[in-house]
Amino acid sequence: MHQYSWEKSYPAMIRWDIEIPDKPVFEMLQKTAEKFPDRPAFDFLGKKLNWRKIYNQSCRFAKGLQNLGVKKGSEVALCLPNTPFYVIAYYGTLMAGGTVVNLNPLYAEGEMAHLIEDSQADIAVTANLSLMMDKMEKMLHATRLEKLIVCPFCDALPFPKNILFCLIKSAEISKLPKDPRVIPLSHLMDNKGDVNIPEISPHEDVAVLQYTGGTTGTPKGAMLTHRNVYANTMQCLAWFYDIEPGQQRMLGVLPFFHVFAMTTVMNMSVAAGFEIIAMPRFDLKDTLKTIDSKKPHFFPAVPAIYSAMNASPLRKNYDLHSLKYCISGGAPLPVEIKKTFEGQTGCVLLEGYGLSESSPVVSANPIEGENRIGSIGLPFPRTIVEIVDPADKKTLMPTGERGEVCVRGPQVMKGYWNKIEETEDVLRPTEDGDMRLYTGDIGIMDEDGYVFIVDRLKDMIITNGYNVYPRNVEEAIYKHPSVEECIVAGIPDKQRGELVKAWIKLKDGRELSVEDLKKFLSDLISPMEIPKRYEFREKPLPRTMIGKLSKKDILEEENWK
Repeated sequence: MHQYSWEKSYPAMIRWDIEIPDKPVFEMLQKTAEKFPDRPAFDFLGKKLNWRKIYNQSCRFAKGLQNLGVKKGSEVALCLPNTPFYVIAYYGTLMAGGTVVNLNPLYAEGEMAHLIEDSQADIAVTANLSLMMDKMEKMLHATRLEKLIVCPFCDALPFPKNILFCLIKSAEISKLPKDPRVIPLSHLMDNKGDVNIPEISPHEDVAVLQYTGGTTGTPKGAMLTHRNVYANTMQCLAWFYDIEPGQQRMLGVLPFFHVFAMTTVMNMSVAAGFEIIAMPRFDLKDTLKTIDSKKPHFFPAVPAIYSAMNASPLRKNYDLHSLKYCISGGAPLPVEIKKTFEGQTGCVLLEGYGLSESSPVVSANPIEGENRIGSIGLPFPRTIVEIVDPADKKTLMPTGERGEVCVRGPQVMKGYWNKIEETEDVLRPTEDGDMRLYTGDIGIMDEDGYVFIVDRLKDMIITNGYNVYPRNVEEAIYKHPSVEECIVAGIPDKQRGELVKAWIKLKDGRELSVEDLKKFLSDLISPMEIPKRYEFREKPLPRTMIGKLSKKDILEEENWK
């Protein structure tokens, strides 16, 4: 007898009520290094490290931090690209008892300064690339930052790329200033690695401060405990029950500082002993070439990346059939993108759902059985998803009716860092004492437990008193064969309150008139949902750092106009 509707839809090999032990995050690396010491762990542009090396360097990093005064609860900011330095600094910080503060290297100086001050980080880690180093050096003078540890980027590269980069790209490398607060990585790690690992309380001690994207207001730091991060990694591994530990490869093009990649690329690989094939950023041709030559089995990405690969004429030149599982997150996955990508590669492309506040994964479609069109899948093991009346924040909505998506589970954050009121807005106790996370997403759950996100509460368009959900309109527009990208949002209108507007980029060589698109949409959505304004663009629509289409940026452009 199943307790929850989604359990009956689980594959036979997965149980919802799995046991997830309370462990500190760094135990995943310790165990993998013991089990697979000589297996390849990290491949960065051809330079490989095994798990023994990653673990030993993490221990030396941890000891170096402790020599600087880092202790349990100290905040250490990481401003690093996808290199082995990131993994070593992340796990080294946790072994020392510290809390990782993830920083986006592309943040403006003002944003970077705010996060350093807000997180109370006194130590930061970066690379000697000018893009990061120049900005972080300024933080030593403009913020509370006291120490800056600098990793030599060329050391992450294989021979002869390391020499060529330093010669040809010398303008992109910053010279270290003569400042005792700036510490070369080699100096920090000049020790025996005899780290004194403190006792960790997985439920209470914060492993990661993960700042939200700040789409509304000032970014908030989600406090993800060791329990949260460890549990979500174990939930991911349980979902992919047929993995081969120590044998498979993971392609990492998404930045590790983003919570999606942190869990599904880095931590999942560390726990399973997968080899991480890391790329410093997404480049279409390089990604296709890497899949063809290095044969990864897993490839988490955002819909815009899968869409770009579908549309590229280069795709036919490369064999992508090594891919077994691709995980789409960060934004809704249009059905046509999923079908096309699966048809071209033979992989299973799963749409999942999560948010920074849940470490991040909440649900995903199963790896076998039904992937319901437009669904974000089934709640993960030990995860309870409820559809709650957005008006009273308490009443559970009947099956199939819209409400706010709420989550309970071991991956749900402790709260927002130093923000009591904001925490109380999104984390509320249930009658049985659990903390329920209010996501701000509007969704439904069908009778078999599959969840469908209809839209964001804040993104819902009200036009003439009628509720329009942009995702529904976007899905309809994506069905037109000439459309490559689209964003739908509401713009102010004196008569109707808001108008539905669509920003569209067509596929190369395609043409489409407004009238033809309206006619096409008339059979798919109601007249109230059909956009009243259209803007066709030749250049790609704005994206966030991880490559998902950015409604925030396009609306800012609209306001500027």
